[in-house]
Amino acid sequence: MQQRDTRDYSAPREYTSTPSAGDLNALLGKGSEFEGKLAFEGKVRIDGTFTGEISTNDLLMVGDGAKVTAEISCGTVIVEGEVIGNIKATSAVELRRPAKVHGDITTPSLVIEKGVVFEGRSRMDELQSSNVVPIYASAEPGE
Repeated sequence: MQQRDTRDYSAPREYTSTPSAGDLNALLGKGSEFEGKLAFEGKVRIDGTFTGEISTNDLLMVGDGAKVTAEISCGTVIVEGEVIGNIKATSAVELRRPAKVHGDITTPSLVIEKGVVFEGRSRMDELQSSNVVPIYASAEPGE
């Protein structure tokens, strides 16, 4: 009997720390090279060289020493290596020292550590309406 997948893939996941090797769904290690399209679920770390296109609703980690030349569309992107290309993230982008990013970034949340090189434009988009929970104020007594 097959079990039905009930996970919600519509909203990006929140990540606050660097994923450990045991948490990763895939790793492109140092010295590795890959060219093409990469689409995935979960957490992926690139420590080698990647050229092409990357898309996911989840987490992409570009490690120190990695070189990624790609158009990136992700939920959350953490960069410690070099990225050449545009980044669009629905949740957040973190640029950690010694990152180098040459391209435009579109995201609702951007963190840039001191010592990072960022050459491009940034655009702060609002969170997607599907990720926002409305809060209603209650009426004061007598109204």
